[in-house]
Amino acid sequence: MSQVETLDAAQDHRGGYRVDVTRGQRVGRVSSEWFSRPDDERYLSLSDLYSAVRCRTDHSQTRTIPSADIRVEADRDDPDALALMIPGADRAAAPTHWSFGQLAGLVGAPAAYLRQLPAALAGINLQYGLASNRAEQIKTLEVDNDGRVELRAATGPDYGRIYDHELVSAVQRIAGNGTGDTRWKVPGVLDWSTGIYNPRVDVTRDTTTLYASDRDVFLFLVDDLNPIEAGRLADGSPDLFFRGFFCWNSEVGAKTLGMASFYLRAVCQNRNLWGVEDFEEITIRHSKYAANRFAHEVAPALTRFANSSPVPFVNGILAARAQIVAHNDEDRANFLRKLGFSKGETDKIIETVLAEEGRKPESIFDFVQGITAVARHKPHQDARLEMEGRAKRLLERAA
Repeated sequence: MSQVETLDAAQDHRGGYRVDVTRGQRVGRVSSEWFSRPDDERYLSLSDLYSAVRCRTDHSQTRTIPSADIRVEADRDDPDALALMIPGADRAAAPTHWSFGQLAGLVGAPAAYLRQLPAALAGINLQYGLASNRAEQIKTLEVDNDGRVELRAATGPDYGRIYDHELVSAVQRIAGNGTGDTRWKVPGVLDWSTGIYNPRVDVTRDTTTLYASDRDVFLFLVDDLNPIEAGRLADGSPDLFFRGFFCWNSEVGAKTLGMASFYLRAVCQNRNLWGVEDFEEITIRHSKYAANRFAHEVAPALTRFANSSPVPFVNGILAARAQIVAHNDEDRANFLRKLGFSKGETDKIIETVLAEEGRKPESIFDFVQGITAVARHKPHQDARLEMEGRAKRLLERAA
């Protein structure tokens, strides 16, 4: 198969697609976000998400100031809170939980300990640290929330801020509203009882994968109305994939900027990604030239992936299926041992393929699926990622 087309024939009569999630990797990053986000951090469209993060940017301003010029006081209206007098500001700013930790970190003070002290005493300690801070310069991000000024971030002077709305805007250029007005949308749900993936699911607070908090944004979208066939399963049905990506950012320094693109077979109700192949990731630290890297790397990468043809991916899968590397048990053992797998791992990989496919591995694709299946059950993340990396390199070698 050298052409890719929408596979209506693979569509189940209930409107979904039959998929095989025993293959490929399981990626839990989106699920972790889904579990941890309260309702007020969940958005039903990219337009709503953009409006929220853009609004706070429009009410924000940054300054780079000498740390010694910041005055720390107990809030006159709330003796248990601190107020920061920032040079050039008309009003005192209240530090958020996050920015207080950043300030404490910049001056070498233990934030957890300071939070336990009375505000006046914590202020004295923080004031001393700011006055004697060897870094001298601090870059602030302040926001005016209906007359109440908050310090959202306090970083070093070379912090390369990329605003959350800039990332959301880049995604909007390829995904529109993220709800189906383009091919990119919030994902559907896998029905475990039938093995059917239904891409047509209403976007609700429970199903959405568009998130934003006062610290970060995270977005996950898929092209799941246009399945891609990459060979056949043991029963003769098509092995279907969908394209997907997620991206993230923090304009206050809570995390890096990045994106990951991949092919996947399904997304479950808990937002785990199943049957993932060809996972690629770009990560950018918020250093001095981060904005330039975003403009020249991440934003173009989103556009390239959105407009790219899946033919190279499909051809790579087909090539791996076609390359027979083992005809008997000795060949299988030798092949895996040469790749660096122990005898125990070798036996487990072969047993896994036999259990899932009803036959022992023969092609490179068989071995890749066996390796990733065994990796999914590794209790430690480092070991799992290392084994999945070996499977990925083996698949790339076949292509």
